[in-house]
Amino acid sequence: MNKLLFIVFAAFSAACSDTPPLPADPQATPETRALYRNLFRIADEGVMFGHQDDALYGHDWKYEEGRSDVRECCGDYPAVFGWELGGLETGADRSIDDVPFAEITRLLCAAYGRGAVNTVSWHPQNPESGASAWDGKTSTAVSSILPGGANHAQFRLWLDRLAGFFVGLKSADGTCVPVLFRPFHEHTGSGFWWGEAQCTPDEYKALWRFTVEYLRDVKGVHNLLYVYSPDLYRDAEHYTERYPGDEWVDVLGLDAYHRPQDWDFLSGGERMLSTLQRLGREHGKPTAFTETGLEGIPDTAWWTRRLLPVIRGKGLSYVLVWRNAHDRPTHFFGPWHGHASEPDFRKFAANREQPVLFESQLPDMYH
Repeated sequence: MNKLLFIVFAAFSAACSDTPPLPADPQATPETRALYRNLFRIADEGVMFGHQDDALYGHDWKYEEGRSDVRECCGDYPAVFGWELGGLETGADRSIDDVPFAEITRLLCAAYGRGAVNTVSWHPQNPESGASAWDGKTSTAVSSILPGGANHAQFRLWLDRLAGFFVGLKSADGTCVPVLFRPFHEHTGSGFWWGEAQCTPDEYKALWRFTVEYLRDVKGVHNLLYVYSPDLYRDAEHYTERYPGDEWVDVLGLDAYHRPQDWDFLSGGERMLSTLQRLGREHGKPTAFTETGLEGIPDTAWWTRRLLPVIRGKGLSYVLVWRNAHDRPTHFFGPWHGHASEPDFRKFAANREQPVLFESQLPDMYH
């Protein structure tokens, strides 16, 4: 569908809807509200393809202006760019992946200027130990940063720094750039200090609600959409066990990596994404496959033999694969020019059975 037809369709859909979708932030900027509505609509056209850190570095390169492993494989940038803010909470000028936050800001805004969608993850350090987000040895880190906790003032400072980053995302004309913010992800697992084994459901819900309320109502950050993204889950009850409520969440997501030794990607992915599709309809939320991938991509037909069947017909707004590390030769999840899976990725990108959308194929997502 071209941009003109998309606009006509959008106008018709809005006219026919008694309750147009509204984000969790009633004061969200016009561009953020438009992005939210278009996350619903884009799923009728195809699944946007995303890649973490795509504009920053790739399999064997770093900070080369305009480069993109995805673009070098299929001729187009991803429709969705993922970025990481871990480290910002400490006052550092570089992320946990050693990327200057100033560079993230510049390239994130540039992606918006081209019409792409931006999503941000955050791996904050453990507030009790000062170790990484992966330090899950304690069961009191979450309670310590809630109101009344020993580390609550520290957490507010962390959120102050996040707020400063988000409100500083400005386009060339001064518009606040909308961002899909995905905090405290993969909480149905126990890999992080906010995970299932590290806090109670009520503590997790309180953490989520305080974060949204503080950024939105105290700091006046109005360019965010909030993405809820558990790890592997058993059923709908497990998925929603720590769900903070529809008024606090904008997008329902899933993080599920293909780890053949742990679970079957085809059957498990079909089950979880079908459940996600149903939950999206029940809760009135767009859905996304917020993180996935097969590290090193040893299956050269993984894109069409594994990923495509799993996302087909699930009504997803986007699917994002994780980063291609420039300094770890086997740590990559996206395609890169010269890899054995590159021909299959081109088939994946060009297939018509389940359209996969890249940057130049997007309608105007912000109006």
